Parts: sequence; C-alpha cells; structure tokens
Amino acid sequence: MKEKLFYLEEKLKTFPQRSLSLVPTPCHRINYLSDRYGVEVYCKRDDLTGFGFGGNKSRKLEFLIGEALEHGSDAIVTSGGVQSNFCRLTAAAGAVTGMSVHLVLGGGRPAQATGNLILDEMLGAEIHFVDSSDWNDWEAESVKVTAELEMKGRKVFRIPIGGSVPVGVAGYVSAFIEIMKDQERLGLSFDHIIHASGSGGTQAGLVVGKALTGWDGRISGISVSMDGETLEHLVFALAVQTAGLLGGSISRESVVVADHYIGEGYAIKTVAAEKAMEVFARKEGIFLDNVYTGKAASALLDWLEKGVLWGQKVLFLHTGGQAELFAKDE
Repeated sequence: MKEKLFYLEEKLKTFPQRSLSLVPTPCHRINYLSDRYGVEVYCKRDDLTGFGFGGNKSRKLEFLIGEALEHGSDAIVTSGGVQSNFCRLTAAAGAVTGMSVHLVLGGGRPAQATGNLILDEMLGAEIHFVDSSDWNDWEAESVKVTAELEMKGRKVFRIPIGGSVPVGVAGYVSAFIEIMKDQERLGLSFDHIIHASGSGGTQAGLVVGKALTGWDGRISGISVSMDGETLEHLVFALAVQTAGLLGGSISRESVVVADHYIGEGYAIKTVAAEKAMEVFARKEGIFLDNVYTGKAASALLDWLEKGVLWGQKVLFLHTGGQAELFAKDE
C-alpha cells in the first residue's frame, strides 16, 4: 500500500493548491465509547483544521481556490443554507486571497444574524438570500449572480454547493492519505470509517482514496441531506470523475450510504442527534452540531448499541460545523 499512497500523494501535488488548513489534524481514541462498548473507536478531528473557524471544507477549498487563482479569478460565487459551513469557509478563503465572495444563502433572510451568518458578514462576503429550501433554487440563483458579475467584467469562479466537484473532492483524497498515515502512527488498522455525508464530496474523496490505495476497510456515509439511493448515485458519479483525474477507477459497491438518521430533513434537529451531541460533549468534551456530525454520531451510537460494529476498529470523522450551535432558530 505504501507505494500506492506515495504515487497518489505525488499525483495530487500536480493539482494547483493554496494552503489553508493546519494539517495533519489530530486523530485519537474516544475512550468512553471504546470502553463502554468494547469497540475501538477513534475520532479524526477535522473540526480542528484551524482556518476560518475550522471544518472539513477547508480541505476542498485548498484545491478549489488553487484552481481559481490559476484561472486569474477575482470573484467567487457559491451557495448553501443560511448556516452553511462551506459558505463561511469560502468567505474566509476569498478574503485572504483577495477575491470578493458572493454567497447565495437559501432559507430566506433571518431577522437576526447568528452562527455562521455572523462570520460570513465579518469576513466581508456579499450575501444574496433566496427564500427557498430547495437546493436547485439556490444553484439557479448562484448561476444568475455569476452572470450578473460577468456582465460587469468580473472573472468569476463559481463553486457548486459544498464544493462537491472533482477538484474539490481531491481535498478528501488527500485527507484519506492522511488517515492512512494516522493508522501507521497509532499502530493499528481501521476497519470502518463513519462520517456525515451531505453534498457527497467528502465521501467521494474517501472512496477514491480507498480504491486507489487498495485499503480494504468500509466507508459508511451517513446521509444528512437526501435519500440513500440518490446520494449514493451522486457520490459514485463524483468518485468516478475524480478517480479518472487520478488515473484510477471505482466500483459501485464501494459507495455505501445509510439514510435512517436524517429525521424530517436537512438541517432539522433530531432527538437522536441531540442525545449523541450530549454524549460527546459530556463524556469527551467534543462538540458536535445538529446538521452534520450530530446525525452521523447518532448512527455511530445506534450501531454500537446494536453490536453492528463488534470487533471492529472504527474511525469517526468529525467534519466540524460547531458554529451552528450559536445559530438562532427562526
């Protein structure tokens, strides 16, 4: 595997990049869960990437911003929910690289800025609100804003929701390499990686890393956004395109999504997620969020309770998003 890891790492170096994240992020044992359930549970702390309030999206943005700068772009447009972590990090990335950032935020203008929205404004992003919860409407408005800026002579780099395009996905192929190095440092081999899956980019990157290195573990994406079949199709398509850029291929069977933990929908709280957030906070001092990591952790706790993970060494990927804890429900 070492030769394949080295080849993949060298291949990724050929992509334009702008360093943003403080990596490698910590990877450590979750003592409470490990001791209680007799399953070795570890946590990869991508909430501690150290840029723009942290979170996994900075890994994607290193490649996306690298491409934008190579193209000579002077403006970035992207979209997401009002409390989007990706939009917050895009605003930070644009600010530090001298590009103006336009955020199309869905869900309507709130009466008061809270959570990520406060940070978006602090970072100087221009915000365009869309009174809709439909991701397609957000993207349509993003295209419209891009066209308006281009009419004014701006050179725009438009990024789809969550940065989930092959160039962005490369950021999590790089993260997978880092996880393999964590294994070596810890003197173990993970059997299973569990993480929140929303727009599909993080999972696609991990799947590509698995395929191109020959790692034989399992990757389970916990859907927080859509039904499992739809998300699996999206992840697979992204993984195929990204693997093509890196000279490899993907099997459909490697894409596994569990969709039993969404609750009523994207960004809607669940009792199970709130319980998982309480366990992580009170037993480990780790804060999760309601939108992503809380729901992924609720799946982890459910599987531990049911004995599904017995005998495995499990890695829970903490993708960040804690700014949501300071958001005010409308």
